[in-house]
Amino acid sequence: MPAKIPATVVTGFLGAGKTTLIRHMLENAGGRRIALIINEFGDLGVDGDILKGCGIEGCAEDDVMELSNGCICCTVAEDFIPTMQKLLERENAPDHIVIETSGLALPQPLVRAFNWPEISTRVTVDGVVTVVDGKAVSEGRFAHDVAAVDAQRKLDENLDHETPLSELFEDQMACADMIVVNKSDLLDADEMTALVSRLRTDSRDGVQVVTSTMGALPIDVLLGQGIGAEADMESRHELHHHHHDHDDEHDDDHHDEDHHHDHDHDAFESFVVTRTEIADPAGFAQQVADVIRAHDILRLKGFAAVSGKPMRLTLQAVGPRVATYFDQPFGSQQRETRLVVIGQAGLDRAAIEAALCA
Repeated sequence: MPAKIPATVVTGFLGAGKTTLIRHMLENAGGRRIALIINEFGDLGVDGDILKGCGIEGCAEDDVMELSNGCICCTVAEDFIPTMQKLLERENAPDHIVIETSGLALPQPLVRAFNWPEISTRVTVDGVVTVVDGKAVSEGRFAHDVAAVDAQRKLDENLDHETPLSELFEDQMACADMIVVNKSDLLDADEMTALVSRLRTDSRDGVQVVTSTMGALPIDVLLGQGIGAEADMESRHELHHHHHDHDDEHDDDHHDEDHHHDHDHDAFESFVVTRTEIADPAGFAQQVADVIRAHDILRLKGFAAVSGKPMRLTLQAVGPRVATYFDQPFGSQQRETRLVVIGQAGLDRAAIEAALCA
């Protein structure tokens, strides 16, 4: 059976920067074929138009599919599942699917839908990414312009009642595998440190919290989490039982759109650590997990030479979750352990190298 296609769910409030993050991801896709499902309601279709007209190489118009029958979490059976089936049945199937939910949609019903038999054997939730407006959240407002959120709510004729923003925010956070604190340039160092610390404390164990400006995240950080979120609904259940509100998402980052942000990748760094053979694969995997926790490493991947084994041991870690398997003989390759470490700028390279080589 072919491997399941990974899908990333991007959620977050109006104006947090979801569309900007997705656009940056497409511009830096590195040859990956990414399909988008954009959740809109009514006739507005703002984000779909933005992305379809992006002119980004490799982003064809038929790679963008738009849901226009209301909130994605309320129209799973009649809208989302058929859209997914159509995408999965294409001859040129995507390498990755990215789903942008509307600003006030709950991610949990959407993630749960990946267990539906029509699609469960062909696609899996790589991870849920919740984007937050760092400045607004640090000030306890959840969205930059609460009045704009309320105005969007009023445009939805199907809205039964209003749910407090604080409850919707908590549900989006409860489902997250990665929290992106966007607009980090609007916070000073102390404010950012306090906010990141609070979000880590309030979220599930293993949830990664990263910071960004203009949604500029390396694609190897954003995609490839390998969570399989649909199989783990118990830990990410809704904290509040309420009707699912609807919203149009029109991201306004309150930045100059011509702002050149390639330098934002300087906020991340990667380096390679090499060492000699290892003796105990399980013990080494635990050692790697301990180093990741101690140094707040986002990703770690590579391979190891195991004493007495002709096959190389492939190792992939997202946060403290470490997966290993033997993939191929070393053959003429040098028998060594070679690991790529990825994290936000400021990693203590010397300490990490020493700990991984211990």
